[in-house]
Formats: sequence, structure tokens, C-alpha cells
Amino acid sequence: MLDSLINVRDSERGFRRFYGEVDGAGAYALRKWDFKLIEERSDSNGDLYLRASNEALNVLVGALDTDVESAQIAAEVRLHNLIGRGRLADAKAVAEQARIRTIQYAVIIRAQLDATSRNVATVDWTDEVPDLLNEALDHVDHRLQEESAIARSVSTDRDQSEDPVRRRQAADLVDIVEDCIRRHTRLQIRLRGARTLFLDEQDRQQFSGTALRASVDVYGDLLQPVLGLTLADAFHPVRSFYEQSVGPTADDQLCLSTLVPALLAPSPERARFAGEEEEPELVPVVEVRGYTDEQQRVAESLLDLTDEARPLSELLEEAAAFDPELPDLLALLALRAFSPQLGAALSEGADRVLLAVSAEAPLDSQGFKGDDLLLTYAAFDRAALDADRLERNSGRS
Repeated sequence: MLDSLINVRDSERGFRRFYGEVDGAGAYALRKWDFKLIEERSDSNGDLYLRASNEALNVLVGALDTDVESAQIAAEVRLHNLIGRGRLADAKAVAEQARIRTIQYAVIIRAQLDATSRNVATVDWTDEVPDLLNEALDHVDHRLQEESAIARSVSTDRDQSEDPVRRRQAADLVDIVEDCIRRHTRLQIRLRGARTLFLDEQDRQQFSGTALRASVDVYGDLLQPVLGLTLADAFHPVRSFYEQSVGPTADDQLCLSTLVPALLAPSPERARFAGEEEEPELVPVVEVRGYTDEQQRVAESLLDLTDEARPLSELLEEAAAFDPELPDLLALLALRAFSPQLGAALSEGADRVLLAVSAEAPLDSQGFKGDDLLLTYAAFDRAALDADRLERNSGRS
């Protein structure tokens, strides 16, 4: 699921959708929209972490074009109303949406500050960003006051209520609101230091020299376009790339003070014999035990579970009756089926794949212990796969 949300199949780790639009003159034009759902980021230690994009947060809250500040104020008005009417279960859902709006607002501010850290010239610090910072600071200050009042009110209701269900709902609501307070506090600290960040980055980038060019995507920018050209047309871009990509080479410089003595030196006398030959030290060959073709055939016949699912413990007992070494092979095949390589099976043209899931029962058979597994075969829906592949190809074209 994470691979699909990140879209690891695409080199840019993003999605692209095409849509049509009619302009004022009535002409129809096809446009594209690039977006991401989950982005891979690296922290100061170089470790990767995942962050939801602004588009994903918009979809999660249920609107694509929504003013974050107005939406959060409206959510807190609803929250006040629901708390006053004693509907804490509904108030919890509204508070969770308000927390998502807080995250979304932080993403917008962080994007502007990160862009400033990369290149000050790309951000409008004359009008746009100062107005945004002033509005954000006012918004965060008011939200902190409102959320603190909500947290105190719900905490009092939690402590005074005798109904365990209502106390549980109030406690959950307090946790969500306090998380919003923490997020707004961190955002407030970052907003107050934003102007200092701008001045520091302006000084740093002004004296850091010419900005580096963006890295070239060799696969998407060079290889894919060149593969569609003829040899004659592909010669010049490929040659230009390699001439510019290889490092500089230094020519050999002759030094007369070492060259002349080397040329005038007499040739060394060659020995008639090479010398005593040393006895080589041989390393013993370690024999690797494998499985015979017959053992492979018997194991595959035991795992031929077309219309049934059987536990691994029973199969191990049956395998031991055929051959004492067969349970080891069967266990290896079962472990591989616990995380099957679906892509490899599809590329090989297989029509089904062996699957293993937890049987929620202990395993203690033929020396193997742990969780028992249920094994069965699952067939591929070739018609659905072909339709999905055709749809992706038509989207690319």
C-alpha cells in the first residue's frame, strides 16, 4: 500500500492526471496535473521518513479548494456548539478534522520556508510571504486561546462526569485538542523565527556563489527519449552527454630530471631461473547440500492445493512420512509463500501463486516452532490485469 501511495514505479515518485478544459474562446485543451500523496523526506541524520502532501490532506478532509484558516475557525465553532450540547462523540470527529487542518496549515508555511532555504529568489518576501506570516500568526494566536479554553472546559467535564462512557469520550477529546495546541505552539515558534530565517538565508545564499544546477534524470531525460530515435539522431545527444559527464583528465607532463636518467640507465640483468616455486595452500571445498529433483516433485505435489487450504503442521507430518529431509524444503517453500513475489510470478506467465497466512495457532512439528500457517493457491484474474495495463498505457499516451 505504501509503495502504491508513494508510486515507487515512477522515477519522480508522483502521479499525473490529464483533464480537459474549454477556454473563453470555446477551444478545448488537454491539460495535465502533477501531484503526490506521500513524500519521502530525509531528516538531519539522513534517515528517511514519510510525510503526507498537501493534496493528500485536502482529499482526507474532503475538499480540494478550501481556505484552511476559515475551515479551521468553522470547525472550532462547531466544536464549541457540540461540546455545549453534550455531543462529545460528534465533537471528537470535528476535533480530528481540525487537527488535520492544523497539519495542512503547517505544511503550507513549511513549504514557503523550505523554498526560502533553497532559493530566496523563488519566494515573494516583499508582499506575499509577510502578509501570509502576519495572517498565520494572528490565526495561530486565536486558535491557541480557543483550544486552551476548549481543553479546560472538556477537562472539567471529564473530571466531574460519573458516566464512564462520557469520561472516556471527554478524555479522547482532550487528547486531540492538546495535540492541536502542541502543533500550533510549534507552528507559532517557527512563524516568529521566519523573518530571521529569511535574513540568514539571504546572507548565506548571497555569499555562497552561483546556485548549483538541478541534477539530471538520466533515465527520464536522456535514456527514454533516446531509445525512440534512430542511431544517427541519437549519436549527437549521447556523445554530448558523455563528453560533459566524464571527469576532467590531466595530460601527462614529462620531467627531464627523471626521464633522462631513466633512459640512460642500463637494462637490468634478467635471472635465468624464476626461483623456487612455493607450494600453494589449498582450501577444502565445502559441500553444499541441495535437494534432489524427486524431493522437489514430492514437495510440489504436497503443496498442490487448488481448492483447499491446509495448515503447515499437517503438511510437515505428511512430508516426514515420505522423506526425513522433506520437511525442511516444505518449510522454505511455505516461508516464501508468506510474502510471495507477485511481480515475478506475473512476468513468468504464472496463472496462480502460493499464499500463506497466519492460522492463529501455534506450530510445533518436525522441529519447527512458531505460528502455524494456512497454505493455498490463489489464481490471477488475467482479464482485470489486462484491463488495468491497457488503462495505464492509454493514460501515458
